[in-house]
Amino acid sequence: MENLNDIYSEIKSDPENAKYSAKSIDPLYYATKNARILIIGQAPGKKAQDTGIVWNDRSGDRLRDWLGIDRNVFYESGKIAVLPMDFYFPGTGKSGDLPPRKGFAAKWHPRLLSAMPDIQLTLLVGSYAVKHYLHLKSSQKLTDVVKDYKSFLPKYFPLVHSSPRNQIWMKNNPWFEAEVLPDLREKTADILK
Repeated sequence: MENLNDIYSEIKSDPENAKYSAKSIDPLYYATKNARILIIGQAPGKKAQDTGIVWNDRSGDRLRDWLGIDRNVFYESGKIAVLPMDFYFPGTGKSGDLPPRKGFAAKWHPRLLSAMPDIQLTLLVGSYAVKHYLHLKSSQKLTDVVKDYKSFLPKYFPLVHSSPRNQIWMKNNPWFEAEVLPDLREKTADILK
């Protein structure tokens, strides 16, 4: 099993991440050998990068609500790991944050996952994580995948992004709050007890 600290050092020193290291920006993810639940999202937002705390924004508040856990369990229990598709804020585009860099997750996730042998459930939050891990075609709609989430259990639990920008989606898909979130909370509670 690889050492998590060694992997972190390699990520920091990787030439592909030199522009971040030159600005003293560290890779942002949480990995612990005792993690039980893994959350794979897009990439850190600006606020998360500036504070050095993953999911440290309104999207994170909503995600913790979806899981039925508080900030203490999320950050301090050692049972939650977070591996974004890119460990650095990618910048802002016309309609929000830019996408994570291609190939980043494929390069680093397998090594980090091998150092976390006790993961019992992986939450795939948003289209980048869902399509990468479930090997979906770009034409497949995230809504359909999330609606069919039971097909991917017990290993994966696909979710829409918890961004407040998804308010309209939530309103148009009441089944998500009525059916999916109670199941997510129950599975989270069972794993973390």
